[in-house]
Amino acid sequence: MAHPAVLPGLVDRYWALSVLDAAQDDSPVRKELESVERALCVATGTADVHAALIAARHRLPGTGPLDDSILASG
Repeated sequence: MAHPAVLPGLVDRYWALSVLDAAQDDSPVRKELESVERALCVATGTADVHAALIAARHRLPGTGPLDDSILASG
């Protein structure tokens, strides 16, 4: 597991890149996004970026067992 201090940067980078991603397979943004996705999966011990984001959110400072912020993605 990654140190909790690493996770906020990875999550922030993922969201920033996902906004820029033009869904082009060979774009530099797409390649960097895939790299960040892999890093998130490795850092959280998951195999899916969505599971990695949920796991990371639970490890971020300020989240607790009753925090439902990950459920409010409506």
